[in-house]
Amino acid sequence: MHAPVLVLKDSLKRESGTKVHHANIQASKAVADIIRTTLGPRSMLKMLLDAGGGIVVTNDGNAILRELDLAHPAAKSMIELSRTQDEEVGDGTTSVIVLAGEMLHVAEAFIDKNYHPTVICRAYNKALEDAIAVLDKIAMPIDVKDRSTMLGLVKSCIGTKFTSQFGDLIADLAIDATTTVGVDLGQGLREVDIKKYIKVEKVPGGQLEDSKVLKGVMINKDVVVPGKMRRKIVNPRIILLDCPLEYKKGENQTNAELVREEDWAILLKMEEEYIENLCAQILKFKPDLVITEKGLSDLACHYFGKAGVSAIRRLRKTDNNRVAKACGAVIVNRPDELQESDVGTGAGLFEVKKIGDEFFAFIVDCKDPKACTVLLRGASKDLLNEVERNLQDAMSVARNIIKNPKLVPGGGATELTVSASLKKKSSSVEGIEKWPYEAAAIAFEAIPRTLAQNCGVNVIRAMTALQGKHANDENSWIGIDGNTGAVADMKEQKIWDAYNVKAQTFKTAIEAACMLLRIDDIVSGIKKKQAPGAGQGPSKPMVETEADADGEQILPD
Repeated sequence: MHAPVLVLKDSLKRESGTKVHHANIQASKAVADIIRTTLGPRSMLKMLLDAGGGIVVTNDGNAILRELDLAHPAAKSMIELSRTQDEEVGDGTTSVIVLAGEMLHVAEAFIDKNYHPTVICRAYNKALEDAIAVLDKIAMPIDVKDRSTMLGLVKSCIGTKFTSQFGDLIADLAIDATTTVGVDLGQGLREVDIKKYIKVEKVPGGQLEDSKVLKGVMINKDVVVPGKMRRKIVNPRIILLDCPLEYKKGENQTNAELVREEDWAILLKMEEEYIENLCAQILKFKPDLVITEKGLSDLACHYFGKAGVSAIRRLRKTDNNRVAKACGAVIVNRPDELQESDVGTGAGLFEVKKIGDEFFAFIVDCKDPKACTVLLRGASKDLLNEVERNLQDAMSVARNIIKNPKLVPGGGATELTVSASLKKKSSSVEGIEKWPYEAAAIAFEAIPRTLAQNCGVNVIRAMTALQGKHANDENSWIGIDGNTGAVADMKEQKIWDAYNVKAQTFKTAIEAACMLLRIDDIVSGIKKKQAPGAGQGPSKPMVETEADADGEQILPD
């Protein structure tokens, strides 16, 4: 016998073959089980303690998984799924994990029978293509202008969320906000930038019913000199600046030697005149409100106060962009370049109000604003955070519909239809791939099954009833009513999903399942950095870069 050859270092751990597959599948199923109970209208909430000791109470799949700290690599990649889903379409974060977990679960049987993972993946991809084709078939186009359809749609998206108890409130807010900021790109395309142009301001206090979408923007600032400057201006002319209205100091330390005492006075006078000129250039345009992102010196305040102009300083860049979009002003970088066209006249009212214990400046009643602020009120911070997350989801759904106005049935009906037609097709799939293909079809039933479970009805009965209804490609709108667990027609119940949310869910779930199945080797225990001098020998001198200057290897103890 030859002596065994040591290839890997002692410290490395290597698992390979079916062991890895099982471990990955177990891990993914564990992740799916964590958030399985948060699917559907009868969903449970999860309470998470984050690192800072704060509490997060939520049932948004992505928010939960984001807070979890996992050890297993496969489980980590499952979390990435829900993040992708959240960034891409904003909704369906829970279903994507449940679906992927189920896909892996049904694959386990084949791996036990020594099927090759690539065969399973091939079958899954085939199933995915056919599933998307089925989606295309049952999708129905809608009219974006029709408010009631949109409301029903967004409501069915938030119906599963915590705020569903407040009825249409959040759905209304979301639709108002997204239709406000929608921009026509021509060719029937609409671009809705939720991140840039919709600001959600959370103000604790008051009741949730006081939340509203402002026809304009609101900023957490007061005017610079509250006593002198007007706090309520009707039809203000607004100028937005991106430059400081104070005397420029030298870039680096400058020394000026003055011989005569009068020169000092002249110097101060020059500074004053400089500011006076700046202000004069601005006041030429008879603004009522000047907003700058940078500082505003006392002297400038004085000039503005004298002219009866209100001023706000040190505004965030993003807020300034929103104000510009709302009132139609242009942000100017140098006062000498101001033109009449840069003045914003679109706003109907500027006023400073005190909400809670802070002052907020409102620029509202704008004509055709392209940016807006959603003002959320509520009893506690946790509640507000949860409402904000739900609003984010609702706005994403509204945005998806505006971009791609097609609907598919919700309540697990889509998945059942897909499952039924895939089962039918599986008889025509040739060769060994037939079995995994059929298994993928069955895996789609995880969503309606979970819905039924969360309602607490008899799962087996409900599922058999549904499968019977869907058996020969008819009744593609029959699904589970998430509140009662009864089998119902989704068209009548107005339970819908956006087409591209569903399509994205299927794609992400299946592709992820394939990726995890393809892993057959896990090597762990790779050292981060070797201690200097250990095992490196004089091979090459260590050169410290800036990056690792504050790393661990400064001095060996």
